[in-house]
Amino acid sequence: MNGELQELGRAVKQAQYRQHRALDSALSAAGTTLAQWDALRAISRTPGASARELAAATFQTEQAFGTLVGRLLAQGVVERRPGHGRRIAHHLTPAGEQVLAAGHRIADEVLAACFAALAAPDRATLLGLLQRLNADETA
Repeated sequence: MNGELQELGRAVKQAQYRQHRALDSALSAAGTTLAQWDALRAISRTPGASARELAAATFQTEQAFGTLVGRLLAQGVVERRPGHGRRIAHHLTPAGEQVLAAGHRIADEVLAACFAALAAPDRATLLGLLQRLNADETA
């Protein structure tokens, strides 16, 4: 049984790695990286969020996210504003909205190619299974 579980874990990691490589390569056409685009997505989903919240949403440490936001600020795609108390709120600039939109179009194409081997019902089953595995983490 352990061999099967290890093979399953490796297959999930291999699919993720292939997807991330394809996305990172394609997103360069929009002038961004996968990590940067993911940060823009997180900020777009929760405008005004703190660095701590955004780091968690993008599966990064606060320190790594802080470094990433520094690059996004320098590119003019993100801005920081005072929030409640000492909190710093993160927002997209109009340029950030454009990069995010371009990234969405690119990701749709890349992900369609990554999952092309699966019929729509199989993709729905896979999504359901992964959501079930991750339910404890989101609760």
